[in-house]
Amino acid sequence: MRKLSAQYIFTNNGPPLKRGVITLDDNGIIIEVTYTGGNPAEKESVEYFNGVIIPGFVNCHSHLELSHLKGRIPEGLGLPGFIKAIREIRTDEPEKIFRTMVKTDSGMYDEGIVLCADICNTANSFQVKKESRIHYINLIEVFGIDPGKADKRMEEFMNVAETAQKLNFQFSFVPHSAYSVSLPLLRKLKEICSENKVTSVHFMESQYEKLFLSEHKGPFFSYYRESGLLASEILTPADHISFVLDEITGSGNLILVHNTFADAETIRAVKVRNDLYWCLCPRSNIYIEGRVPPVDTMLNEGCEIVIGTDSMASNNTPGILTELYTLQEHFPFLKFSDLIRWATLNGARALGMDNLYGIIETGKKPGLLLIEKMDLPGLKLTQESVVRRLA
Repeated sequence: MRKLSAQYIFTNNGPPLKRGVITLDDNGIIIEVTYTGGNPAEKESVEYFNGVIIPGFVNCHSHLELSHLKGRIPEGLGLPGFIKAIREIRTDEPEKIFRTMVKTDSGMYDEGIVLCADICNTANSFQVKKESRIHYINLIEVFGIDPGKADKRMEEFMNVAETAQKLNFQFSFVPHSAYSVSLPLLRKLKEICSENKVTSVHFMESQYEKLFLSEHKGPFFSYYRESGLLASEILTPADHISFVLDEITGSGNLILVHNTFADAETIRAVKVRNDLYWCLCPRSNIYIEGRVPPVDTMLNEGCEIVIGTDSMASNNTPGILTELYTLQEHFPFLKFSDLIRWATLNGARALGMDNLYGIIETGKKPGLLLIEKMDLPGLKLTQESVVRRLA
C-alpha cells in the first residue's frame, strides 16, 4: 500500500485537492482519496511531491506503425504533399519498423500514456502491443478512392481484423477520411460497423478537402492522378456534413481527428450526431500545415475535446504533455484544469473506458502522474515542465 500527496491533486471529480492524499493498494487501485484542507498530517508513510498529481494520459489518436518515419518527411508540405511522401517512403526493413515501434511505445508509456487509440493499416504493430504496458484500442483504418475496388479493399482490411481477433485485441473498423474513401466502400464499411463502440476519422485537416469533395479538383485530385489511384469515376461524399451524418455509423462514440480547418457552420451541423468528440493533435498540425485548430471556435460551439499525438512522421515526441503546452502557448486563456480533463477523463469517455481510466476515485486504476516544474501559483505549464509516473 502507498500514500501519495502533492501540492495539488487534479482528480477530475470536483475541484483540485490542495495537498490531498491518495491511498493505493499494491496493484495500483485507489483505495481512498482524502481531502486534508491543505494541511495533511505529517506521516512517514505519505510520499510528498512538489508538483501536481493527475490521472494517466489518454491518447485518442496515434499511428504506431509509422514510427520509422520520424524525421524523414520535411515540415510544411501541406497534407496532400505529406500523404504523397508517406506513400513513397512508407515501406522499410521489418526489423527497423519493429524496433522503432517498440521505442515509440516505450516513450508513450514513459510520458504517462495509459490508454491509446491507435490507427492500424496493417498488423505490423500487433506484436508490440501484445507486450506493451499501454492499453491499446485498435482502429483498423479503411481507405480506397476507387469505387470499383471496394470489395478488394474490404477483403484486405478483413485480413488485418482476423489477426487482431486471434490475439483477442479490441478493435473497430473506421474510415480514414471523407476524401480518401469512395462512397461504395463507405457504405460497405457502415454495414459492418453497426455495433462500433468507437469510430474515428481524420476530419478537416486540410483547406483543400472541401474543394476535392465538392468539385473533385485541387491538390488532392492532382495527388490521386499522379499516383495512379484515380478511377474513371469519382464517388465521394459531397461535403463533411453528409460524410458524418449519412455515411458513418451512428453507433457508439465518434472521434473527429485534427479539425485544423473546422469552421463554426460545419461544427454546428455535425453536432446533431450524438456522442461526438473532437481530437486535437496540435504539434502534428503545425508540422504539416503550419497552423493549429481553431480551439476558441470549438469551445464557443461546445465541443467535447480530446487529445492525440498523431504519428512520429509528423511529431518528434510521443508525449501528451507537449501537446498541452503547445495548446496553452497558442491559446493562453485555456485553464490547466481543462487541458488535463481533455487529456484524461474526456479521452477515457471517448474510448468508452472511463470505468477504469481518466479519474482519481476509489476503485479505479487510472495510473497516477506527477507534473513537475510548473508555474504552481498560476497553474500553468512551462517549457521546462515534465511528467513522470508515480503509479
